[in-house]
Amino acid sequence: MSWSWKKPVWLGVVLGALLGLWSVPGWPQEYTKSDRDLTKGILRNVAEDVQKHYYDPKIHGVDWQARVQETKKNIETAQSVDSAMSEIAALLDGLHDSHTFLILPPRTHIHDYGFQMEMIGDRCYVIRVRSGSDAEKKGLKTGDEIVAVNENPVSRKTFWRIVYIFNVLRPQRGLRLTLADETSHQRTLEVMTSFQVSTINTYFLNQGANQRARDWVNADHLLRPRYFEKGDELLVVKIPEFYFSNSETDAIIGKMRTHKGVVLDLRGNPGGSLDTLDRILGGLFEDDLKICDHNGRSSTKSESLTGRHHNAFIGRLAVLVDSESASASELLARVVQLERRAFVVGDRTSGRVMEAKQYFHEVSVDARVFYGVSVTDADLVMADGKSLEQVGVEPDIVILPTARDLASGRDPAMAKAAGLVGGRLSPEEAGTIFPYEESKESDKALSLTE
Repeated sequence: MSWSWKKPVWLGVVLGALLGLWSVPGWPQEYTKSDRDLTKGILRNVAEDVQKHYYDPKIHGVDWQARVQETKKNIETAQSVDSAMSEIAALLDGLHDSHTFLILPPRTHIHDYGFQMEMIGDRCYVIRVRSGSDAEKKGLKTGDEIVAVNENPVSRKTFWRIVYIFNVLRPQRGLRLTLADETSHQRTLEVMTSFQVSTINTYFLNQGANQRARDWVNADHLLRPRYFEKGDELLVVKIPEFYFSNSETDAIIGKMRTHKGVVLDLRGNPGGSLDTLDRILGGLFEDDLKICDHNGRSSTKSESLTGRHHNAFIGRLAVLVDSESASASELLARVVQLERRAFVVGDRTSGRVMEAKQYFHEVSVDARVFYGVSVTDADLVMADGKSLEQVGVEPDIVILPTARDLASGRDPAMAKAAGLVGGRLSPEEAGTIFPYEESKESDKALSLTE
């Protein structure tokens, strides 16, 4: 992952900072009475959104109002805006729901820890180090195992919370990494963070609309499907997120139909639109098929795909997933697995599978500032009667890259998937087919996760 967390994609219209919180390099900030009152207003709106819209009207038996009042008291005694906002985030985290979380305004500065990390199996590894970063200068290398961050042990259970805290809630000036080598010998490494001014600061200035348009173009470029072909025998399609128009989705399926075997690479895919998911899944089946049930606040409805009949891709198919494949990508993997339509290869997925809506609010400081909350409005239950939330999809074939694979750029999971559909890729060649791409506007710079 990169140390700018796998956060929801949201570009707000913000100039300046909310209570000075988002201008990270300016620590520390005074926590004034007006800051406290404004933070309590954010708590009130967020709590009401959950009360009104959460899919379980009983909120899992939690005394929600009591929790809210406790959070309000904690805000009163907090020592900083960061601490106060963290209390609101902790309130939502207490629901243990992957799709209910606080959405913060964009910060005026972008932080870069200089490396990316990812859970592979039950271990956390460095998967990328930025050239010239303090992390590189201190000796951090791709393939290093991270045991703890700032003394917080890293595991599948704690990973996303650590990323959320240090990437979203409380970016740090530096991180203390506990590393382990192949002999389990541990060492500590302190890496410093670099900061740069975000282009979002220019949105309201002269020609600011042009900068915003450039940022959107850059984001769209990173979210496009990417292809690798070897004749008509093999096509690899990498889908970063499920956000495509109908015509774009149809183009993907059309390209797949010209090949005998396809590998669909959903590693690192955090999900996206159910409409896009339905249309892509529809292109993989000839007949209509049930995807899942939506268990909502007041009703249950079935979600089905519409098969493409003679326009469907019916060739050999493998789906690649990893620990960061989430939400819609997990649904796709599980549907093709249940229907025995494809081999699912790679690592167990993240288990973050719910349906949610986002609710935004505005406050006025020196300018309009937007914040919000994502609220789960439905649990998704698969055709086998089971939910993937907190469980994930277990691949048919588990292939985990080793520390040496990471260090040398080999991709054994891709090589295996290609072989399953009739293609041929060595792990070395597989590791080169999709070079890492980075946003020109370092909002997606190396942070903790990609």
